[in-house]
Amino acid sequence: MTDQRVMEAAGGTILFDAARAAQVDDDWFTPDAWARQGALRAQAGGRGGVAIIDTPAGEAVLRHYRRGGMVAALLGDSYLFTGAERTRSSREFRLLAELARRGLPVPAPLAARHVRHGLAYRADLITLRIPEARTLAERVADGAFNEALARRVGELVARFHREGAWHADLNAHNILVNGDGLYLIDFDRGRLRRPSARWRRANLARLKRSLVKVGAREGGDMFDEVLWPAVVQAYEEGFRA
Repeated sequence: MTDQRVMEAAGGTILFDAARAAQVDDDWFTPDAWARQGALRAQAGGRGGVAIIDTPAGEAVLRHYRRGGMVAALLGDSYLFTGAERTRSSREFRLLAELARRGLPVPAPLAARHVRHGLAYRADLITLRIPEARTLAERVADGAFNEALARRVGELVARFHREGAWHADLNAHNILVNGDGLYLIDFDRGRLRRPSARWRRANLARLKRSLVKVGAREGGDMFDEVLWPAVVQAYEEGFRA
């Protein structure tokens, strides 16, 4: 269970889990501040603006929200402010906390922040890092996407769909694999909704397109004849469980 606290910050608010971090301030969301402490482990740009940081609560992932697609050049990392509870960072933090409460394998939310700039805001989210994990896309590239792993992927997605957890970008980069199991990450714009065949099928179709894009079909007929049917079969069995 999370101990969710909200505190005022410069130009906005910080939402954090007091059970994991007794105090969080604006420096937590600044990679340079972690670098000055020797606690910045890695940093990557791109849409996510992701940094790996060593926090008092453990190794964590700091993500700055950025837009993708054609609007990115125009609006970048700015979003229309319609209330603190409706910011993307706050929504994702609370959704992750609820999914974790239900026993689903997601990264634990540590802290979220938004900073207002007039009618717009910018946002960040910190989650605990899944240790020694690789993405499903990396496993495909390494030739490790076999029938057993395919079944585990189907079972994973079924667990979330049974709870009505809709992922806005279900793809091979957002499924992590480590020695403990599989995890689903990056729930930006995700939400809980009443399960329906329509959105569940669309979610699975998105995952299939992603697997094909990262090369799962390059081994010949194996993907279409064995691997994807294994995903679907395990999904259907898991969803009915």
